Amino acid sequence: MTITTKIRPTSVFLVSGGAKGITAKCTIKLAQHYPCKFILIGRSELIDTEPDWAKDCFDEPVLKKRIMEYLVSLGEKPIPMNVQKLYNKVISHREIKQTLEAIQQVGGYAEYLSVDVTNTDELKQKIAAVIERTGPINGIIHGAGNLADKLIEKKTEQDFEKVYTAKVKGLENLLSCIKPSQLEYLVLFSSVTGFYGNIGQTDYAIANEILNKSAHLVKQRYPECHVVAINWGGWDSGMMTPQLKKEFARRGIDILPVEVGTQMLINELHPANQQTAQVVIGSPLFPPPAPLNPKLQTYRIRRQLSLEANPFLLDHVIAGKPVLPATCAVSWIVDSCAELYPGYKFFSCTDFKVLKGITFNENQASEYVLDLQEIAKNDAQEIIFQAKIWKINPDKKINYHFSIAQVKLVRELAVPPTHEFLNIAEDNIITMTGNDFYQTEKSSIVPLFHGTSFQELRRVLNISPEKITTECVLNEITDKQQGQFPVRFVNPYAIDLSTHTLWIWLQHFHQEVCLPASIQTYEQFTQIPCNTPFYVSCEVKTKTASSIISDLIIHDRQGRVHSRMLGAKGTIIPSQSVLGTKL
Repeated sequence: MTITTKIRPTSVFLVSGGAKGITAKCTIKLAQHYPCKFILIGRSELIDTEPDWAKDCFDEPVLKKRIMEYLVSLGEKPIPMNVQKLYNKVISHREIKQTLEAIQQVGGYAEYLSVDVTNTDELKQKIAAVIERTGPINGIIHGAGNLADKLIEKKTEQDFEKVYTAKVKGLENLLSCIKPSQLEYLVLFSSVTGFYGNIGQTDYAIANEILNKSAHLVKQRYPECHVVAINWGGWDSGMMTPQLKKEFARRGIDILPVEVGTQMLINELHPANQQTAQVVIGSPLFPPPAPLNPKLQTYRIRRQLSLEANPFLLDHVIAGKPVLPATCAVSWIVDSCAELYPGYKFFSCTDFKVLKGITFNENQASEYVLDLQEIAKNDAQEIIFQAKIWKINPDKKINYHFSIAQVKLVRELAVPPTHEFLNIAEDNIITMTGNDFYQTEKSSIVPLFHGTSFQELRRVLNISPEKITTECVLNEITDKQQGQFPVRFVNPYAIDLSTHTLWIWLQHFHQEVCLPASIQTYEQFTQIPCNTPFYVSCEVKTKTASSIISDLIIHDRQGRVHSRMLGAKGTIIPSQSVLGTKL
């Protein structure tokens, strides 16, 4: 069935802040795709005729010189504030005219109303008058906004009101002028600041997050309306100065090209996205790292772990008991380290050991402790921790579960290397695919015990007595399923999935299974993708009767490395002790 848009030539969009800046660019792009009617509102004045001193003058220094001469002719002092005020008035007028003309040139109808969106009475009066000319308004794009960037201790009440009211009161006023039940589109221009936060923009973050929540509320009340709050990142526009671009680059913040961003608006208004009430388009606005305290710190983090709080554990049952994957212990440790130092990123850990696994009996909660000890740090490069996870037994003795000798955070991640011995040729030795690896009745080998949260190893591309290469796809699991172990930079479910490759090799050649014991080095360069194929190249280093050591490289089809486990050691155990209960 073909899905058709609700936007018709007779559709009328009311666009706040839509005559200038990025909102104007978005409106022009929308008119190119859907040449309907647009009512643009803004605070700037649209003058009837440019003054003589401004005509045919487009060079900023020359225009400002003319303004100074004009003020002198009136007997006024050409102070910079007054010169800038007149300059802005002319430039705003020209940009509004250009926007109106651009919409009309592509077949749309455009009209401009000079009105402050926070002025309730005047807004209602002018919108009522324009509706008589254009017909009912069935779409709103709320792009109006103000900035007053300052550290919170320097914010004034006036700063807050200026920023807050344009977004929040502006939306309230627009919805009071038009019956929400007649709206077919409600598009709110929010910001990544509302989603991630940003230094100096507390008020802006609050206002935009209210827009985000408003989008969800309106969508719940009027499900037939296409509602979306777009959390825009930084645009490559006039406000993006070379200095600001340099700072964004230093902080790893991507800048959105105008043509790309405006097309994304069109994409979001496609009927296929009708159920998406909020979307984030842009990089997180990570603050620059604060200067480090040279004193080495220690931290103790306590966590109540339970089966009920972590549904994924039911997909990791060994011998009939849910067991915490070792990769989840790693993610708890490295995520905790990274949260202590915003602006730093996890890169590697060395000498990870499984001392005693964490097993869950029924739904009984138990407190576990993560101890972190800083052992080195410097502002220029890295911070290094030691880590241990433990708990106190009923007999008051400490029971250690996992340890890492070194967890390394860095300011900048290394460029991902390319796997040197890439081989994705297919030899068709193992023809089993997908879910068959996990099903007893179909598996020609001892099946993998993992449930859906850790699947699936899609196929074995090639296998030899020394190596194996597999293709894997981890389907994204819900936040509720992830429980207390959410996917961040490190994806514990994808890393666990990658180790299934070694299980297949061990079972194929030796009819044995193993459980993780230690990892000499784990390095991560990029996030392992969900819902997209990735590849695992496993090279077996040593194999004895009781253990196996291998290197596992996780990479894309071209060999670009996402992460790698070097010196991953497994303890070989009887298969029946693992598969006591089959999922």
